[in-house]
Amino acid sequence: MKVAEALRQAAARLEPVSDTARLDAELLMTHAFGASRSELLLRHMQADAPEAFMALVTRRERHEPVAYILGHKEFYGREFLVAPGVLIPRMDSETTVAAALSAVPAPRRVLDCGVGSGALLLTVLAEVPGAEGVGIDRAEAPLEIASANAAQLGLAERARIVRGDWSEPGWADALGEFDLVLANPPYVEEDAPIALAVRDWEPAGALFAGPEGLDDYLVLVPQLPHLLTKNGAAVLEIGAAQADQVAGIAELAGLTSELHRDLGGRPRALVLKKLAD
Repeated sequence: MKVAEALRQAAARLEPVSDTARLDAELLMTHAFGASRSELLLRHMQADAPEAFMALVTRRERHEPVAYILGHKEFYGREFLVAPGVLIPRMDSETTVAAALSAVPAPRRVLDCGVGSGALLLTVLAEVPGAEGVGIDRAEAPLEIASANAAQLGLAERARIVRGDWSEPGWADALGEFDLVLANPPYVEEDAPIALAVRDWEPAGALFAGPEGLDDYLVLVPQLPHLLTKNGAAVLEIGAAQADQVAGIAELAGLTSELHRDLGGRPRALVLKKLAD
């Protein structure tokens, strides 16, 4: 079977499980063929399809995310390794990075609470030469993947990836203060209707946070004033309907808040700062 026909068949098979069936098929073919997507589409449509391709399509039919099948995901123009047990970076989270760099253009020390793949922390470090950072996570898989991404991006000497859990007493005692704190905590409501590719494959501990999706904000936000330098800022990713609730939690903690929306116009990130003395 030729690549063109294999792509048509794969896209038809994936229609019931994906809103981007054709794109998914092309990405899987690119992976199996060993060529870039543009090169594949321009030069290899009449080549023989690799035998491994349909096995990848079968995995996608079972709702396995494309990023897990490929083993990587692009974020802010860089490629990040991903694997089961690590939340897949979303384009919407690029708003969080942009908000952070706008609020604190030249941070010296950066903390990422819930480092995951390292996408937020490592992107900021890559964009700000000389900045140093700490990424914490309570699970082993993110610590391994974030460390691997730091190494592949040439940031291992500036990024310290360590185990940490903001729900544990004393977790931040030895960390000091930071010019910028990043966090994309779990914020999905426990009974929220979400895609099977997310619910069945991505780590529940990085997604769900109680009946209203606010449990982790209630624990983390009150601790932020002790982590920030005088002119520092914390940037939190939020669910589209959570801006008012999280801003209220921040106000009770003595923090101002500024909302940033993503490219779709949805509330996406809050920039929090200490009240002026």
